[in-house]
Amino acid sequence: MHHQLDLGQAGHPRSGRLNTFPVFMRMEGRLVVIVGGGEEALAKVRLLAQSSAALRIVAAEMEPALAAFVADHGLEHVAAAYAPDHLVGAVMVFAASGEATLDARVSADARRLGIAVNAVDRPELCDFFTPALVNRAPVAVAIGTEGAGPVLAQMIRARIDRMLSPSLGPLAALAASMRETAERLLPRGNRRRRFWAEFFAGAPARAAAAGDMAGARDAATGLLGADASAAGHVALVGAGPGAEDLLTLRAQRLLMEADVILYDALVPEAVAATGRRDAERLSVGKRKGCHSKTQGEINALLVSLGREGKRVVRLKSGDPLVFGRAGEEMAALREAGIAYEVVPGVTAAFAAAADFELPLTLRGVTSSMVFTTGHDLKGSALPDWAKLAISGATVAVYMGRSVAADVAGRLIAAGLSPDTAVAVAENAGLPHCRRFHGTLADLPSLEGRTDLTGPVMTVIGDAVAGGRFERSEPLAARRGNVPAGWLSEAVRVEPRP
Repeated sequence: MHHQLDLGQAGHPRSGRLNTFPVFMRMEGRLVVIVGGGEEALAKVRLLAQSSAALRIVAAEMEPALAAFVADHGLEHVAAAYAPDHLVGAVMVFAASGEATLDARVSADARRLGIAVNAVDRPELCDFFTPALVNRAPVAVAIGTEGAGPVLAQMIRARIDRMLSPSLGPLAALAASMRETAERLLPRGNRRRRFWAEFFAGAPARAAAAGDMAGARDAATGLLGADASAAGHVALVGAGPGAEDLLTLRAQRLLMEADVILYDALVPEAVAATGRRDAERLSVGKRKGCHSKTQGEINALLVSLGREGKRVVRLKSGDPLVFGRAGEEMAALREAGIAYEVVPGVTAAFAAAADFELPLTLRGVTSSMVFTTGHDLKGSALPDWAKLAISGATVAVYMGRSVAADVAGRLIAAGLSPDTAVAVAENAGLPHCRRFHGTLADLPSLEGRTDLTGPVMTVIGDAVAGGRFERSEPLAARRGNVPAGWLSEAVRVEPRP
């Protein structure tokens, strides 16, 4: 893979023709010479050491880091001043001395001997350029950006590196070992394509990702003799609070492999769109007062898609196991015999804490946490966790704006101080997050905030006082909106003994 940017005098891309052409050279046992003993030489030695080439480093003196690398990897070191004879027999030369005159000599000698040469940071002396490399041997992705500089190449490399599973190399090696068998047993066309698609995205790939290469081989062998219709698979994936860059790498890979993506109302379309371009996307969102599908219908849909052999991503806001009703979906899939997995996500409590830079646990202050919804505090009795809040636990309240007065009143009635610190985030973890801070006594003012249309996360506890509130609005400014008599009503509620 080679990204090339060729800009004309006006700064616009030319016709798309490459001034350099990417190739992959056979390197096993062939000699590559690197001239230099400093940082530039070390960078090239590290790059070339990822290949099976024989490396020769020519330097009268080497810096300690390079010397240690050469010793650790058993590389050849010519401890002498450079001479043209040092290049004889090489298929590739790197002039990496950091000295303009010496690099020019090395380049001229290599060209005279008919050897391709690269002079570090001296493009006018180069016959070729080294790419940024993503190594998943035997798979390699090389990125070059002529004219745009190495920084862009490294940025692209980093993105591709995140996209490719670390298990891709062993999985590709397994594929190479099974290629002849697959071609012998499977007819050309759809049957063979389905096998390889399932190999790289199904059970063999999942086993390889877990480090179980024996299991990956067994799964691949099973695919060779399986019925042509592949078994389905469902991934219950945490989408995080809604920011695309808070998706986990595993979530991104599964989205790119999905045939169908089912996503909740709180999952932005932009996050669902990070999946495979031709994947079917279905909104199955459930929000207060507006349910597009019942939970039973969603369960039935997951089972139906799995039975059709689809690879399905069930994309849930935050973490699928935190107030995501994943338990019901897993039970339905287990009962139907559909394979599934769960991929954690960043839950809203953690995103809100990061927005405020507040510790959820704090040595000497609190060492426990409670995750709850505001509706958990409705009813005639306080839940058991209320005692933890009173003893100092940090309480994270999901979906609590419309019952903020109940939350505050009942906790105060149970014995939690009205002065306990509170942080509130609307759209936690997103660029347009809004932040509010105050005390438990200020919390009921949230009920009058009709301008808060996004999901609201409330964090309560003494550890909250350790957050930063420079970009936060005081809740106390809205105290006038507190429902009349909320505290007297709350005090009438007796805490559980």
